[in-house]
Amino acid sequence: MFAAERRQLILEMVRANGAVSLRELARVVQTSEVTVRRDVRALEAEGLLDRRHGGAVLPGGFTRESGFPQKSHLATAEKTAIADLAASLVEEGEAIVVGAGTTTQELARRLARVPGLTVVTNSLLVAQALAHANRVEVVMTGGTLRGSNYALVGSGAEQSLQGLRVSRAFLSGSGLTAERGLSTSNMLSASVDRALVQAAAEVVVLADHTKLGTDTMFQTVPTDLITRLVTDEPPAHDDRAATELQALADQGVQIAVAGASGAPGGDQVPARQQQRRDVPLPGPRRGQAPSPGGPALRTATALGEPIAGAERARVADLRRR
Repeated sequence: MFAAERRQLILEMVRANGAVSLRELARVVQTSEVTVRRDVRALEAEGLLDRRHGGAVLPGGFTRESGFPQKSHLATAEKTAIADLAASLVEEGEAIVVGAGTTTQELARRLARVPGLTVVTNSLLVAQALAHANRVEVVMTGGTLRGSNYALVGSGAEQSLQGLRVSRAFLSGSGLTAERGLSTSNMLSASVDRALVQAAAEVVVLADHTKLGTDTMFQTVPTDLITRLVTDEPPAHDDRAATELQALADQGVQIAVAGASGAPGGDQVPARQQQRRDVPLPGPRRGQAPSPGGPALRTATALGEPIAGAERARVADLRRR
């Protein structure tokens, strides 16, 4: 494929999806990420798109929201790995809330195996993934159906969450930065996500590396309310993603990095066989005391998987990039 043809195809993909990772672009145009990165730089110089951490977005600073069909085909291996690792954080008999999104849908498929679990959600896709799980109780919010992501939104959804208290909220979004936290492109979705956060003692964000450093219109979870981020390993050349991870860790967010090399579909590889790397919490957040007796997320050490010296060195290497 000639350079002009590649760039036209790249531009069409970004316009259709709003944001596309370099890995996905390289796969579609059947070339290396190095070549795609050159093409993206050239298109950015012409003002046709903006570069972001590990990908490209529509120009203008704030990405628009992609529809479900487009999102479901983006970063599928990364989402599988993230979902596997996130599922290992959930305890038997726990009560949690799970927000809308393609990554949380992947998580829900794995939660079907957790006995005694109660899942509160505003996502039809999450509910569908758990519909035939005999040992999982699913509680859905009310609200108005938003067809682009199959989620219930509006005052009905928010009011149904009042007075609710669960141990954890699992959320995804359109972008994540250390400065603003998690954000999304739709006001109604953001409002419901904020209500989900209010119902949970801890907040776990699921976001692949392409969302790191991306900022969208409506803030859903400020950084100081995010307990843990579960993400995939940024490419070696993606210095900005590594920098963003370090900035999040410096603000008290626990970082868990999942390998993206699991078996197809993710279900054939047990979650605890996935690559796991926890960036330790630097200390209590400024002005925030630990909650006595509150539920705590399990770390690799608590799971009986102590981080060896070599693993710590790899974490340090990721930070230095």
